[in-house]
Amino acid sequence: MLELDCRGEQIDLSSRTHVMGVINVTPDSFSDGGRFFDPGLAVAHGIAMVAEGADFLDVGGESTRPGSDPVTLEEELRRVLPVVERLAREVDVPVSVDTYKAAVAERALDAGAAMVNDISALSFDLRMAAVVGESGAAVVLMHIKGTPKDMQNDPNYDDVVGEISEYLERAIERGEEHGIRRDQIIVDPGIGFGKRQEDNLVILSRLREFTSLAKPILVGPSRKSFIGRILDLPVEERLEGTSAAIACAILNGANIVRVHDVREMVRVARVADAIAGSSQRSHPIGQPQHAR
Repeated sequence: MLELDCRGEQIDLSSRTHVMGVINVTPDSFSDGGRFFDPGLAVAHGIAMVAEGADFLDVGGESTRPGSDPVTLEEELRRVLPVVERLAREVDVPVSVDTYKAAVAERALDAGAAMVNDISALSFDLRMAAVVGESGAAVVLMHIKGTPKDMQNDPNYDDVVGEISEYLERAIERGEEHGIRRDQIIVDPGIGFGKRQEDNLVILSRLREFTSLAKPILVGPSRKSFIGRILDLPVEERLEGTSAAIACAILNGANIVRVHDVREMVRVARVADAIAGSSQRSHPIGQPQHAR
């Protein structure tokens, strides 16, 4: 059994793939163009996502698309706190705050968040590990090469899976040194964050290798530009491509998928889980299967 401790709530991640719904409280998100910048609309969107089957909600107040500039601490707090506070009261699933700033995480956790999703794996703000460790919250440690501003400026790897694994192992150790328990940590290879087209495809095809970290694996290919390049389609027409990437990720070991289109991806996950379960129940290699 693969359990996640989310501020005292034990979540079994081994029974099925869990779906995290994305709520961008930003005016410049690559995926939804500021549709949920208004706090009331963001909260309503989160409630609707839970009704559609979301297991987690991830609230972010700063766009981290390639080339983006950081926002001030005050502005990020202004964007996320009202949404986190209301969702924590109104939904029965854990609310995550998507931030790399310790002060934002601290205030969001006080407002009811149960998870921190840190794109820098505790490295951009050195106080973040202590904040999470003291709170008892779960944390997503994501790999990034560079910063959102410069991460797509010619990223290169000799062994993308090996280098990401080493980065995440160091992040896990850093978290544990500050009191974050191993059953509170999720890892994310960071599709699209300092990755070339071929790197994203390799990560998805070799995702199961990250199980060596002995942590739940989260992936977020939803609507990403690598899908757009493959299909030559804009962001609003990437649903089918996202579905293919999500199914591939699940069949290769993902435990949590972070998505924009919850209803559709919950359906994709159910089918992929059924296929994966069928594979696990199949006859051992060498044992004949009888025709009907």
